[in-house]
Amino acid sequence: MWKRTKGPEEPAITLEPHEVLEILPHRYPFLLVDRVTEVIPGESIRAVKNVTANEPFFQGHFPGNPIMPGVLILEALAQAGIIFAKKSDPEGLRDKLFVFAGMDEVRFRKPVFPGDQLVLEATLLKRKKLLWKMAAKASVDGKVAAEAVLMAAVQA
Repeated sequence: MWKRTKGPEEPAITLEPHEVLEILPHRYPFLLVDRVTEVIPGESIRAVKNVTANEPFFQGHFPGNPIMPGVLILEALAQAGIIFAKKSDPEGLRDKLFVFAGMDEVRFRKPVFPGDQLVLEATLLKRKKLLWKMAAKASVDGKVAAEAVLMAAVQA
């Protein structure tokens, strides 16, 4: 998924936590991207979510055996996808809201626990006007926790 197909025209983009907040409309407790380690505009993104024991969802999922809900792993991947899209087309997508349009081929491979660092990766498959389609993968220590094909639509 992470093979660069183009030459090194521009260096990859990284984003610190405060820069993530400038792009995403999400805030605590629903902000699920901590840092972006690499964006190659028009191609791919790699970001991280540090999963802590203080996450509010662990109170009920599951008491005594905390596991990050799969839907929140997908949401973290979607948030990384939003950052990718906005960095790929900063002028065209300024102040635009993205929403989920669909998910295909969703698979949960490994549970995610407090203390894990979730690495979020997405690669552009197709863009057609206001619809973005990406192959996404979340992993912990190099092992896939979840993967999916995600579709997002820009609210016009």
